[in-house]
Parts: sequence; C-alpha cells; structure tokens
Amino acid sequence: MTTYDFAPLFRTAIGFDRMARLMDTAAASAEASGYPPYNIEKLSEDNYRLTMAVAGFKPDDIELVAKDNTLTVTGRVAPDAAQGEVLYRGIAGRAFERRFVLADHMVVEGADLANGLLHVGLKRVVPEALKPRRIAVGGTQPAAPANGQIANDPNEAARVAA
Repeated sequence: MTTYDFAPLFRTAIGFDRMARLMDTAAASAEASGYPPYNIEKLSEDNYRLTMAVAGFKPDDIELVAKDNTLTVTGRVAPDAAQGEVLYRGIAGRAFERRFVLADHMVVEGADLANGLLHVGLKRVVPEALKPRRIAVGGTQPAAPANGQIANDPNEAARVAA
C-alpha cells in the first residue's frame, strides 16, 4: 500500500485535510474487490453516469445512499427458494458495497435498473453564489457609500465617504 505524506502541504495550505482522506479512500478502494464491475461516463460538462453490472439483483435488493460527498451503493440478494441443484455458478449474486467519493456540488439525480445494469445519474450543481460572474467596470458612476445607501449625486457620495 502506498502512503502519502501531506505534511508539506499542510504547512502552507488550510482546509486540505479532506484531500488526505480522499487519497486514503482511493488507495483502499483500489485494493478492494472488483465486484461488481462498473463504468463512469462523462455525458456533458456537468453530467455523469455511473453504470454497474448487477445481474440477478432486483430494485429492492439495491440501496443507494448519498451522504457527506460519498455515494454508497449496496446490494444484498434475498435467498431464493431452491429450484434445484446448481451445478455451476458463474453469475455472482453475492452481497457488495461500493463507495464513490463525489466532488463538491455533485448530486445524484436518480437511478434506474434495466437489463442487469444499474444506471445512476449524477450532476454537478454549482450554487449561483459560487459561479463566476462578470463585474462591470464603470468610469463615471461613483462607488456605493459604506452605509449601504445609494447616492444619486456624486457630491453626496463624496460627503458620505468622508
């Protein structure tokens, strides 16, 4: 297992402790089982789709939980009534739990199970306050006074600022 030393980063950066947890989670998941297999697709600039191969699972057997920037997908198959002796089992129907770390502002839009594939729609929804905005530069309009009132007269703005 590879370990990372973030001490130099923490000496000059504040609030990046989440990055260390993210790296630890990524390293742990790389060592985990590859079951069930999955794809992550980027559909557009802000839309993604997670597709998991979950043959033998019904919608009631799968649970999705999004909490604290983590999406957890859990599958537990209810035991079926024995219909006969299984001579060879090539389709895995064992329980699983997969965790995916979500970037900030990622939301799960929904999930659908069809033809043995679980499709989970994800979308980045950036709040308006965090989106880039263009600020107009004016040359003739005075700045707003500190008390929050809007001055119509340039002389009045100068008196309020003084």
